Amino acid sequence: MTYAENAAAMLSALAVTPDWPRVAGDVIDTETLDAIVTEAAKLAEGQVAPLNPISDRVGASFAEGKVSVPPEYLPAYDALAEGGWLGLEHDDDLGGMGMPLTVFTAVNPLFERACPSFMMSAGGSRAAALLLSAWADDDLKQDWVPALVAGERCATICISEPEAGSDVGRIRTKAVQDGEGWRVSGQKIWISFGDHDIRDRIGHCMLARTGDTPGTRGLSLFFVERGPGVTCERIEEKLGLHGSPTCALQFTNAPARLVGQEGRGLAQLFTMIRHMRLTVATQGLGMSLAAYDVAVEHAETRRQGGKPTEAAVPIISHPDVQRQLMAMKSRIDIFRLALLEAAVTADLSDDDADMGRLNAWLLPLIKNFGGEMAFDTAHAAIQVLGGAGFTKDYSPEQYMRDARVFTIYEGTTGMQAQDFLLRQSLADDSAAVALFLDRARRECVGDDARLAVLDRFEALATAAAGDADRTHQFEMADAFLRAGWVAVQTWLSKRIEDTPEAAFFIKTAAAQMELHIAAAG
Repeated sequence: MTYAENAAAMLSALAVTPDWPRVAGDVIDTETLDAIVTEAAKLAEGQVAPLNPISDRVGASFAEGKVSVPPEYLPAYDALAEGGWLGLEHDDDLGGMGMPLTVFTAVNPLFERACPSFMMSAGGSRAAALLLSAWADDDLKQDWVPALVAGERCATICISEPEAGSDVGRIRTKAVQDGEGWRVSGQKIWISFGDHDIRDRIGHCMLARTGDTPGTRGLSLFFVERGPGVTCERIEEKLGLHGSPTCALQFTNAPARLVGQEGRGLAQLFTMIRHMRLTVATQGLGMSLAAYDVAVEHAETRRQGGKPTEAAVPIISHPDVQRQLMAMKSRIDIFRLALLEAAVTADLSDDDADMGRLNAWLLPLIKNFGGEMAFDTAHAAIQVLGGAGFTKDYSPEQYMRDARVFTIYEGTTGMQAQDFLLRQSLADDSAAVALFLDRARRECVGDDARLAVLDRFEALATAAAGDADRTHQFEMADAFLRAGWVAVQTWLSKRIEDTPEAAFFIKTAAAQMELHIAAAG
């Protein structure tokens, strides 16, 4: 599929998302939405996609304490900034375009399809702008947020440390006050675009410990600008995403500004979690689109087999190749619906508690399974290409390497599973599960096959809620996550039930559900 066809598919998926009109309201009409998505496709294909092979083969470099990225990044970042794409979903009174989060979610897969390692440069700035908009004092907010969404400056999110990855309560970076304000000292690692030469000014939103209170309660949120007291020590040598410099930063009495309330840093940081999980999901969809496109193009042009007395036939004519392509596209088309459903519920959550609950329940699913889909689709594309797919002459091997991290950063699969089961599904007497089942059953009314799958998921959820063995709940979390994803796909495939892609999925939905129920024990 071309970028234009990807854009059209996204618009078609939005058209069958029931609550999208509630989000669009009077803010965005069909013509405006079409224009936005179409322009995103053109920019992604024309200026961002050429960066992808460069990002992998040239990548980022580190010398004399400074990071350099491929010079081709700079005009592409300028294009994102000039088109308003960096501030699409940010408040218009701070320089953004004020569009719903759903619009960002609809266009970002196009950019992620083009070059995910380059787009990591925008991700940190988007997240930082959200944090500063929500919690910074007026001076800091007015100084930095418009500059970030205009692309004049960049920013990062600094959380992880050598002994504190997902376990943020073990963060040791320290913030102290002197006569002139706060100063921060400590090391932060795994910082995407923590240093680079796209822009001169880079701000770091970071957690640091204030006082002696242990655990997460002692953490506060700070803003530190690149400059005195901030040193880039190295960039990581990674399996993929070579064009995204992953930095280790050392802070030594670096001047810092407190953001929000002291001791509330982690809670404030969660302002951006929804956006970050949606972003990873868009990465997954974007890379899946890219890998599928290469597989289809190869299958249509590569000729093998047929009658030996006649010209060889395109391999797409072979039933097994058709099956492989259908398996890829079925996952993509149903995931697209789930991604948009998650975005729409996010947009409605401020004024609708049920939408907020459903959104929190969906986020672990779309984050994790978007990442898995990207890796699996790249893997499947290599299979379609055969031996050629195992070479660097074709892009799927890069896609597979780049995609591997999607189920790791922003919370591993295990963390998403525990969140989904323990915090989202079992909390409040399983209210989120009940809400999901009510919505799904109303859309699937009269469809016995789909309703049967939903019934089986309900039975699993009921059993999990009644399980007094906490250790067993942790053990079953992964299987429960996967059963929940089958249930969500069952529900959303109803929206495209007349398509071959939906029919392909529903043939095995019940069997998939039983497999995960058995694994849950």
